[in-house]
Amino acid sequence: MTRSRKFPSALISLAAVVALILFLIFPARYAASVKEGIALWAVSVLPATLPFLFLTAFLTRQAIFSRIARCFSPISQRLFGVSGAGACCMLISAVSGYPVGARTVLDLTNAGCLDHGERFRTAALSTTTGPAFLIGAVGYGMFHNSAIGWLLFASHLIGIYAVGIVMHLRTKHRAERFYLPASPPFSLSEALSNSVLSVLCVGGAIAIFYAFGAMIADIGAACRVPTEITAVLRGLLEMTTGCSLFSETTTALSLAFCSFFVTFGGLCVLVQQLAFLIPAGISAPRFILVKFLQGIVAALGTFLLATLAGI
Repeated sequence: MTRSRKFPSALISLAAVVALILFLIFPARYAASVKEGIALWAVSVLPATLPFLFLTAFLTRQAIFSRIARCFSPISQRLFGVSGAGACCMLISAVSGYPVGARTVLDLTNAGCLDHGERFRTAALSTTTGPAFLIGAVGYGMFHNSAIGWLLFASHLIGIYAVGIVMHLRTKHRAERFYLPASPPFSLSEALSNSVLSVLCVGGAIAIFYAFGAMIADIGAACRVPTEITAVLRGLLEMTTGCSLFSETTTALSLAFCSFFVTFGGLCVLVQQLAFLIPAGISAPRFILVKFLQGIVAALGTFLLATLAGI
């Protein structure tokens, strides 16, 4: 292992050791944080995510998906270099949010519907949040203004798709395949079992990273770290908490930070997505880099739009 690779590995190991020590010293404190994460998953994430995971797992193996893919294929190939199957995956992600898009990428890969050249671009374009979260939870719920949610959602998609177009222009690869079911359709029981296992993976990530966020807050308070830095660190770890902390003041800069957190995803969302994308052959370091770039573009777009709107 080269020295450049040893440092991140050592840093991650150190963070894991610190987290383990804190769990051992303050088990009640962080067990309560895990319980809060599970409650958040059970109340907010599970009801919204499980139906989408079930329906997409079922529909992507049906003939109607092939017909829809053929309609989208000319546009998606020209703009992003992905097939109609990739375009349908993008649409599913934009409507339902992560991690449904990442799971759909894995399903289509296993079904032989995404060629090797388009797979990474499809993953980068299909790992978005949905309008329900940004408009409802962030815009209306945190900033008490649904218009802010629409601004964030527009900037979020602009960041995702602008980087996707640049990736296509650099590679010049165009997918050649439409979606054609490569195997018999899923049974309802198979679709249900796959979706339940997927949503359990999501719940585990939320619970664990909720506790890690509490640790960062405690360490920051003990070391007298400025609250703004702590808020950024918590947002990079778990984007919902970061958005909540920055929603205390409505400025163009606070909205830009929220846009970055949501588009990048934070480690919690990245872990959820990579749990499906790595088995699909997606490179984790490359994927994280692209999500970071998409987050930067989305943040710049949000700052510009918010400034023009007088926020």
